[in-house]
Amino acid sequence: MLVADMRCLRCFYTKTHFLVSHSSPTPPIFSSPATLRRFSARVWSIYDPVSGQTINQVSAGGPTSSDSETGVYDTTYGRPKIENLSNGDKTQNPTGKADDVSKEKPILGTKKAASNAGSVRGWDPGDIVVSKKKGKAKTVWVCENCGHSDGQWWGSCRACNRVGTIRRFSESSESGGKADKVGGLGVSGNGVRSWLPQQAGGVQPLRLTDVVHGISQQDWRIPLPGLFGNEVARVLGGGLAPGSLILIGGDPGIGKSTLLLQMASIISEGTDLTASASVLYVSAEESVEQIGNRADRMRIQTDELFLYSSSDLEDILGKARQLSPRALIIDSIQTVYLKDTTGSAGGFSQVKECTSTLLRFAKKTNIPVLLVGHVTKAGDIAGPRVLEHIVDVVLYMEGEEHSSYRLLRSVKNRFGSTDELGVFEMSQLGLQVVSNPSGMFLSQQNPDSEVLAGLAVAVVMDGSRSFLIEIQALCVSGSTVMRHVNGIQASRADMIISVLLKQAGLKIQENAIFLNVVSGMALTETAGDLAIAAAICSSFLEMPIPYGVAFIGEIGLGGEVRTVPRMEKRVSTVAKLGYKKCVVPKSVEKSLEGLGLEETEIIGCKNLKEVINAVFRTP
Repeated sequence: MLVADMRCLRCFYTKTHFLVSHSSPTPPIFSSPATLRRFSARVWSIYDPVSGQTINQVSAGGPTSSDSETGVYDTTYGRPKIENLSNGDKTQNPTGKADDVSKEKPILGTKKAASNAGSVRGWDPGDIVVSKKKGKAKTVWVCENCGHSDGQWWGSCRACNRVGTIRRFSESSESGGKADKVGGLGVSGNGVRSWLPQQAGGVQPLRLTDVVHGISQQDWRIPLPGLFGNEVARVLGGGLAPGSLILIGGDPGIGKSTLLLQMASIISEGTDLTASASVLYVSAEESVEQIGNRADRMRIQTDELFLYSSSDLEDILGKARQLSPRALIIDSIQTVYLKDTTGSAGGFSQVKECTSTLLRFAKKTNIPVLLVGHVTKAGDIAGPRVLEHIVDVVLYMEGEEHSSYRLLRSVKNRFGSTDELGVFEMSQLGLQVVSNPSGMFLSQQNPDSEVLAGLAVAVVMDGSRSFLIEIQALCVSGSTVMRHVNGIQASRADMIISVLLKQAGLKIQENAIFLNVVSGMALTETAGDLAIAAAICSSFLEMPIPYGVAFIGEIGLGGEVRTVPRMEKRVSTVAKLGYKKCVVPKSVEKSLEGLGLEETEIIGCKNLKEVINAVFRTP
């Protein structure tokens, strides 16, 4: 027999003996079925884990105080109700109020339950067996990578299959006006509702013609003058859009804070058409003195640039309300927090709700907000993936570890194209615009020699900008390593080498081939196929390619030279940089004659054999 059954039987015997000795000679427990039900509703045996004892509770005065009342256990509220059997009244609870649940509920296993357990008269078994406690926290397991939530812990995320990204969070069910429920997580809204501008009456839908009437894109955006400002404005799509939320990510030390400090200086100084205005630069990672030292080193001297160091977002927005700046810059989003939101700064809920709060701030006040976002080892912005969905613009700063060049690339832009690219060089005075971006990817050739074997120049596109890059090839016989490529897709290199063997007739199968792209750039488009083949032929034939020759074209499996998009823009870049010859597919030779390139010779070729004859033929 189970221990619980033994306790119940012992309590049952004690109650029977109590009724027999104090009531009538006939045990009332066997008098009638109704009496049996009345008795069973008043006998309770509860084990208290705090005191370690079994609590036997018996109502005073026998089974019931009246023969017309009997206790019936109500499973809805976890407590007994009083049912009147004589007059057929509706079910009511002991307090006399229908469906009333006491506010003070002792929970089994607590000190309060142990103290109340000693009281016999007036004790309610429903105080032990109660429904879910008001305000009880619910545990949710959330993936930091994709934001997928689950009710229990798993070794990996079942949505994105990432391992080690599952974190535990508690969902608060209390509703006391302190937090609003959005997506199951506590959202701090009172921190910004107290000062956001309130609109009189409800917001009504507007006609499209009424919204865009009289709006000029040039006048609507905040201009960024100067060489540096124009380069950033190109990536943003023409300038800084009012009320936009911009996120800038990049590796540590890449220059994110320097970029924003220079932008803050340009915005605050104004232009010839716009007066100077205040800009608030907030840093939660550096003190005001550290920011001032960097600005002094960069020779930034403006009276309208305000510096502030804080990590409390409500405090930051309060200062922004007083100052009413033209732009707000926060460095970084992973270091600010909201008081009423669960989790520490940088966590899933904090990053999400802080970004949502800043988005509401930007849209309500029409003040653009620029955020710094740290990245993980994989190169993604730290925090939930939903962060990139909330903001309007996402910019990435890229650059090699041992290079001074920086690339500003747009991966999301609601106000412009994502094809633009900004090229900068880090110096002592900050980021400087690179006037000739192709010089980044061209090697320093020997000035005494006009030719270089195994080197060919390709024209590639990155966004809407064209670049000239150098591809190096080396063919070595008797090497233990058969093939090695750097900056080129291995499958693409294998295909080009196979086409040279089959279609061009080069006997390079016994040679080890090494391919490299200068300056560590990765060649991803097919426009560089012709330059790769020309570099391999130059190294194998030991015949240098004359200086000033560029190659544009894709190679097919039959050895044919195919056209690629934006041929006119690529050829114009070649002519602008002073190249004398440009090898292109035969199909576009006539269309390029109308560009007026008198100083650049256009050489059209149908296949690889014609390319070899045109480039490596002896005069």
